[in-house]
Amino acid sequence: MKEISVSKHMRAVEAVDFSIGSLRLCDRPVPTVRDGEVLIRIEAASLNYRDLAILDQKFMPHLKLPYVPCSDCSGEVVSIGDGVTRFKEGDRVIPVYTQGWYSGKPTQQQRTTKTLGAPLSGVLQEYIVVPEQEAVMAAESLSPRECATLPIAALTAWNALEQGGVKSGDTVLVQGTGGVALYALQFAKMAGAKVILTSSSDEKIAQAKLLGADVGINYSKHENWGALAKDATGGRGVDIVIETTGYTLAESLSCVCFGGFVGVIGFVGGHEATISVKSLLGPFVRVQGIAVGSRLQFEAMVRAIDHLGIKPVIDSSFPLEKTAEAFEHLKSAKHVGKIVLEI
Repeated sequence: MKEISVSKHMRAVEAVDFSIGSLRLCDRPVPTVRDGEVLIRIEAASLNYRDLAILDQKFMPHLKLPYVPCSDCSGEVVSIGDGVTRFKEGDRVIPVYTQGWYSGKPTQQQRTTKTLGAPLSGVLQEYIVVPEQEAVMAAESLSPRECATLPIAALTAWNALEQGGVKSGDTVLVQGTGGVALYALQFAKMAGAKVILTSSSDEKIAQAKLLGADVGINYSKHENWGALAKDATGGRGVDIVIETTGYTLAESLSCVCFGGFVGVIGFVGGHEATISVKSLLGPFVRVQGIAVGSRLQFEAMVRAIDHLGIKPVIDSSFPLEKTAEAFEHLKSAKHVGKIVLEI
């Protein structure tokens, strides 16, 4: 096997304050590998709304500064510690976002203290060390850039549809055209479901239809879009809603069918939502918060992606030194799909 050389120093991006303007490129020592750990040379990372929310102090406002942002990346194992059996040097891998969550439900401690990109150090750096249990093999059919989009966006969509029990013939409503939404669209179509997608842009709706969306609703033109979504099902209502905005929860509940499911996975539109208790009790609806997924789900999702040929939608790529511009693009909400940083 070709010997893999590892530098002693690496480039990294730090946030020295809670603002995009505080992001700076710096030099850090490459972390040391200990027993049971793997050293990964990061090839690409991707941005999530969570990363922006942290910089805007809408999430984890008491995080200690400076910190290395972002949680999602992919790369190559370049060194392994004693006792490592899951990986070898040269393997392409993806670190797991919630460290220690292998199957079932996560613990509160895992959700609050064991997540990459805050409070654990993030991935906007050339190398990262993780315990061997905290990574999965990369999808063979995807490039490093594409694999870097999987840990939060793809796995959240996968878990939400799994919790909702998606099956052939269902109708799934997906909000927006960000990373989670477009993965949910593709996974739902994979399961044989009909997909209704909402967006404020006719152009974005047209792009989503190219990926398989059956119905598009421009919510900027139709404030009560829930009624249109329900009409699109012949009045029955949708089986599953992927609620990404937060504040539109009441509208989502207005279009879900009896016994339906609303997976609340984000708050890009705001943290507050006013709903009627009747909208839950009458139609026997289940509303559940979705927080990414376990390593077991991650591995199953990667197998499905390889088997079915699902491809991430990448809006744009930026070099590491243009991290601030990448965040500004994310904040503009003009993107369709994922924003990637090449490292």
